[in-house]
Amino acid sequence: MPIKPLIILPDPVLRQVSKPVERVDGALLKLADDMLETMYDAPGIGLAAIQVGEPLRMLVIDLAKEGETPAPHVFINPEVLESSDQRSVYEEGCLSIPDYYAEVERPAAVRVKYLDRDGKLLEMEAGGLMATCLQHEIDHLNGVLFIDHISKLKRDMVVKKFKKLAKDRAAGAKAAGRMVG
Repeated sequence: MPIKPLIILPDPVLRQVSKPVERVDGALLKLADDMLETMYDAPGIGLAAIQVGEPLRMLVIDLAKEGETPAPHVFINPEVLESSDQRSVYEEGCLSIPDYYAEVERPAAVRVKYLDRDGKLLEMEAGGLMATCLQHEIDHLNGVLFIDHISKLKRDMVVKKFKKLAKDRAAGAKAAGRMVG
């Protein structure tokens, strides 16, 4: 299972709305396994397919702590059916926005329907970190990033920083290319 490269802000791919999965087949399950491997390697607790350049409505989550037995979940075509009125705040981060964290307020609990690895339609009621993680990853499927839930001033600062980093990486790659040739 190869580790896939992560799409990093400000790449416009992260703003794409992902397409529904039409068929659960071997290729899709291989992608799910690759996504889990990529997430574990990062390390992270959730990953949406768009974050590895696949605009499909699929995400993976594993909230097991280091040293615990892995408990991977694959959610295909997930949809929030219900959100609680009660709110909670978690410090969120994102594999596509490395080393940046911010407190985000979201509904404390959600009920989600989705297809599992076998293509079976299931529902899950989630609270706590699982609810936050599901909402964060489903946002990705809709082209929404967690920084869209913070103040415009903070968001603009983060985007500016990542645009500069991308520009510096591109300049470095170009300079390295000239030195080699």
